[in-house]
Amino acid sequence: MKNLAKTILLSLVFFLYSSTIISQDIAILKYKGGGDWYGNPTALPNLIAFCNANIDTKINPKPETVETGSTEIFQYPFIHMTGHGNVFFDDNDAENLRNYLISGGFLHIDDNYGMQPYITEELKKVFPDKELVELPANHPIFNTAFAFPKGLPKIHEHDGKRPQAFGVFFENRLVLLFTFESDLGDGWEDEVVHNDPADIREKALKMGANIVKYAFEN
Repeated sequence: MKNLAKTILLSLVFFLYSSTIISQDIAILKYKGGGDWYGNPTALPNLIAFCNANIDTKINPKPETVETGSTEIFQYPFIHMTGHGNVFFDDNDAENLRNYLISGGFLHIDDNYGMQPYITEELKKVFPDKELVELPANHPIFNTAFAFPKGLPKIHEHDGKRPQAFGVFFENRLVLLFTFESDLGDGWEDEVVHNDPADIREKALKMGANIVKYAFEN
């Protein structure tokens, strides 16, 4: 009963925050474990600018930073997480993140190379009864604003593996997206950072816009 009451209360908090925020703000997740949660500093501002210009969002140009265990995460309908290395969720982090997601929030985790073995273990703390499920190429997230008939695009090469998009569903709603072997965030960064061709950066930004739009509308 205590956990149920807490979940209901946090759901109400999320609803009240969502109802009072005029802009569709998004945030970067600051997590424990020593991984570089702060990686790709120009990525999210560039994605926000692209979304505001192309899919009629009104997102604050400067993304905020929120800690996993803080109730401040309930202010944001969309949270982005990235990094190359270790991730750790303590019990409070895991419970808070779970409550955020089942109350209407959305988390996008973009593996910047090297994060996968850590985040998959930590997500078992958040959803012990669920597994990451690969999304098929015909999932609506690949067609919500821009068409990606083959699914998640490949932006940067690492291990020669195909790009994969995994999700966690709660009551048939996609609440978490994990993008692997794609490295969308690198494609969102300023051109001078990786010297990616214009068409690669455009693909990354369009896929990012799809994710944002899907998260806001579902």
